Parts: sequence; structure tokens; C-alpha cells
Amino acid sequence: MKIKSLWFIRGWFFVVISIAIGLSMNVLASKSGIIYPSIFALAIGAIFAYFKVFRKNIIVHNLTEILIYPGIAAIFVGMLNIWTITLLLVIISVYDMWAVWHTGVMMKIAKYQMNTVGLLGGFMIPYASKKVKAKIELLKLKYKNKQIPEKEIKKKKIKIGLGILGGGDVIFPIIAAGVFLKTFNNLYLALIVTLFASIALALLLIFSNKKKAYPAMPYLTAGIFLGMIIGIIIA
Repeated sequence: MKIKSLWFIRGWFFVVISIAIGLSMNVLASKSGIIYPSIFALAIGAIFAYFKVFRKNIIVHNLTEILIYPGIAAIFVGMLNIWTITLLLVIISVYDMWAVWHTGVMMKIAKYQMNTVGLLGGFMIPYASKKVKAKIELLKLKYKNKQIPEKEIKKKKIKIGLGILGGGDVIFPIIAAGVFLKTFNNLYLALIVTLFASIALALLLIFSNKKKAYPAMPYLTAGIFLGMIIGIIIA
């Protein structure tokens, strides 16, 4: 960010996304009887990464995010156990609180990625108020089958909000569930961890102030730990 190396950041995104999606696709490719499944999967990953990084589209962005996280989780699940994932979640939660509430560095990184680089590691969910939606519908009727001029959008003062869910807020619950699955070899116990993490995230989204930034990891970690405790009791 300090040296404004945009092409390095975009190139880094492209490489990491290609590998992560390639790892996810390799699971399907290996079971489909394709010759050289790893090469095929990496090629698919590179194609998805190209459209995500250089042909930006919010639908493609969010769809590729779904493919990225299983590939990353597949690497880390094999390295961790119950104790190490517990320690990692605590460390990440403390860092998340520091980065959001104390220094604000997380928001600076997110704004730089979106406004300057044109990329973001996480899900992006656009939303608008009822008043703004009504203005958009009127413009759609006025410019039917035509592109709405940008000056008209500015004139009507149409502003679209953007909800962001960071990639780490998705990947760490997946890794925790994967470690639980590996440890107990029980899919239902792993799904309990996922369920409680999802409930924690849902509660945060429902009760949080929509105009404020929150570190999601402390809340997710609490949900994950509760799911793990219940899973261990059941096991």
C-alpha cells in the first residue's frame, strides 16, 4: 500500500486465487477420470482467477470466493489439531479486535483493496434503502433497455451500500470444522461447529450497527468454541 505496487498486488491475488481454486477443483477432477487432473484443475483455477482479478464482476467475485476457501482449508487442516486450532483462533480474534477497534488498519486495507486495487479478499454484498431502490426502478423505466448515464445517477444522488464479510471470517470456521472432522472422523460433529459459527455470525449481522465495522472473529470464535465443546461432549 505504501509503495502503491498495484500490479504486484493484483499478480499476487491472481497466483493465490489460481492455486486455491485449483486445489478445490482437483478434488472433482481426480474423481472424474480426467488425464492430468492437477494440471486441468490449475488451468480452471487460472481462468477463474483471470475473470476475478482482471474482469471484475460482483457475481463472479462472490462465486469464486466459494471455491477459494475449501482449497485454502485443505492445506491448513492437515497441519492443525484441536489444540493448535484453538490457539490460532484466540490469536486471530485478538488481532482482529486490535486491527478493527484499535488501529483501524483492517478498514484501511479493505478500502485500499476496493477503491484502488479493485479487489477484496471476502464476500461483497451490495444493498440499498427503499428510497434508493425506488429511484433505481424509476431510472430503469426511463432508460428501458439502455445503460443509465452516470451523470443521471449522480444527479439523483443514488448511493449503494456494500456489506463486506472478510475472507478470514469464512475460512477459519471451515478450518475448525475440518480439524474436528479429521480428529473425530464424524461429519455430524463437524457440522455442529459450522452451525454454531453460522449462528454467531447471524447474531452479529442482526444486532450490529450497519454503519459500523466489527471484528467478526471474536464472535465467530465464541460460536466455534461452543460448537466444539458440544461436539466433544457428544463424542
